[in-house]
Amino acid sequence: MRGENPMSKDQLMGCLIFAVCISLAITYTLILFLPAFKPFRFWIVAIPVFIGFTAILAIGAWIGWTMATTPPPKPLNEKEDGKEG
Repeated sequence: MRGENPMSKDQLMGCLIFAVCISLAITYTLILFLPAFKPFRFWIVAIPVFIGFTAILAIGAWIGWTMATTPPPKPLNEKEDGKEG
């Protein structure tokens, strides 16, 4: 019975994200190929490419910053009392 096992919050959010993404993909495709938007075709492609490229560079910068500001780990062969042997 469907009523006994409702969708969890994560599943509901997943369905919402799926629906939004499919709707945006269909809308973007229609706008890209409709003759009425032909004068804006360059910008219809250029803006999402710019946003995606900038997002990738931001993620790379964040990874670099994290690596540069994280202290190095302690060596594994170091003993707690500081003596070797």
